[in-house]
Parts: sequence; structure tokens; C-alpha cells
Amino acid sequence: MDSSATEVSVRQTETQPTRSRSIVEFLDRTFQYWALLPALVILLVMTVYPTIQLLRLSVSTVSAEEGRYIWTFSGLENLRTFLTDQIFLISMRNTVLFVIVTVTVEMILGFLLALFMSHLKRRVGLYRTIIMIPILVPAVAIGSVWRLMYNFDFGIFNRFLIWLGLPPQMWTGDPNLALPAVMLVDIWHWVAFVFLLMLAGIESLPREPIEAARVDGASDWQLLRHVVIPLLRPTILVTLMFRTIFAFKVFDEVFLLTAGGPGTATEVISMYINRVFFLQFRMGYGAFLSLITILLIAIFIVAYNNLVRARSNA
Repeated sequence: MDSSATEVSVRQTETQPTRSRSIVEFLDRTFQYWALLPALVILLVMTVYPTIQLLRLSVSTVSAEEGRYIWTFSGLENLRTFLTDQIFLISMRNTVLFVIVTVTVEMILGFLLALFMSHLKRRVGLYRTIIMIPILVPAVAIGSVWRLMYNFDFGIFNRFLIWLGLPPQMWTGDPNLALPAVMLVDIWHWVAFVFLLMLAGIESLPREPIEAARVDGASDWQLLRHVVIPLLRPTILVTLMFRTIFAFKVFDEVFLLTAGGPGTATEVISMYINRVFFLQFRMGYGAFLSLITILLIAIFIVAYNNLVRARSNA
């Protein structure tokens, strides 16, 4: 009896370290997967589930009855509405025009400012801080300040026009001036973002090709065109992609300055989705428009990356 009990105890003692080693080895082999598990859970909760709900909502009609939402499957009804929606076409036209103008001006100004800043020797930190101020200001403050500046009676722009002997303008009330006025605010706000990325790219450029070009007698323009810009091309492409996506989703400036008016003069796609979803309470159609917007942005990203890849391989 005593000998058999001793054998069992010894066998159990030998088995326990073996099991512990196997568990430790298993955790070592699969550690990378366990480390990704929290991020995967967050991704599922914050991205996949809302996307599934958005897809479900896009083929539904939502009504509020007795304090709760009733989802009714509507099939292709939202698609048929979309195909005859003239306001969507107007908002898309305004959005594309907004993106082309603002991104082009911001890329040029941001690059020129970064190039100028890279040649400064004194007070670089001060000038950099001043240029960065607009991107640090909250959107609500930006909208409020620029709305006062655009005011017909006491705005600084009309004060300046009167000083020049010109008639004051309805900057945000004139259909011909409202969209350019919003564009100006967006350019003022986001040119600092382009400047920051461009400056980081310029400061990280290798000095050897630049010095070699100077030794060969290249002028400043030749140096910029044939050396600096080609070396800066990855930074330019990344900045252009980000600013295009951000500009396509513009909402704050439009909402705070014009709310899409006058009429549909500044009705961009984000503003129109907000109006359909929250003011008209057409939640199903608003979700469908959101999917269309996501699809358009995805198409742009894929096409842009393919174009960049094709030019890189050429």
C-alpha cells in the first residue's frame, strides 16, 4: 500500500512540470496571436459591427413608434431614390470642386512655406509655431471667428472693401461667394498640416545628392525640379492622399459658416448626409448615402495607389 502510493505521488510530481512546460511552450508559440487579441476585439466592436449595422440599415426603412425604432426591410427602394436624387448630384459636384481647389492650393502653399522655412537660420521655432496655430484651433472657434470676419455689417473683409471705396459683399449669403468663402477657411485651417509634413520630408532628405548637384553647377530652380521634388515625391504623394480624403469629408467649416446654404451653394456630401439622416429622419437612405461615400473614397484610394505603383515601376 505504502509503496504504490509513493509511486503514484512520484508519477504525479513528474507529470506536473511536464504539463507546465507544455503550457509555457504553447503560450510562447502563440504569443503573437494573444498579443493581437485586444486589438482584434476593438476592431470588431468599433469597425466590423457598425459596418454590418450600416449595411443592414441601408436596405431598411426606420420609423419611430411607441418610443422605439422599427426597422422594415425596403430592398432596393433606397437605390431607386438615389438614382433620381438631384441634390446628391449637386452635393457631389460641390464636394469635388471643393476638394480640387482646396487641396491644390494647400499643397502649393504648404510646400512653398516648408521650402522657405528650411532655408531659415534664425527664429525657425517662432515662425513654425505661428504657421502651426490654425491647425491647433478648435473647429468651433474657427467657424465663429471667420463668421464674424465675414459679417456684412462689421466684418473685417467688408470694412476693408469700404476703405477701398468698394461695396460690401454678402460673403456667406451670396451663392456665388459662399463656396469660395468656405474654401478660404479650409485653406487657412489645413495648409499648416501640409506644411508640417512637407517640412519633415525636406529636413529628412539626404544631403549628398543636393551637394553633388550644387557642385555640378545646378541653379536653385534646377536643384528644386530635378533633385528636391523627386526625392520628396513619397512625402508629396502621402500628403496629397490624406488631404484629399480629409477634404472629401469636410463638414465643420460648412456647418458652422453656411449650413449648406444659401440654397445648395455649399451643400457638400457630408452636409447632405447629415441633413438626410438627422433632420429629415430618413435613416435608411442616409446609411445608403454613407455607403456610397465610403465606396467612392475606397475607389479613389485603390486608383491612387495603382497609379502611384504604375509610375514607380515605369
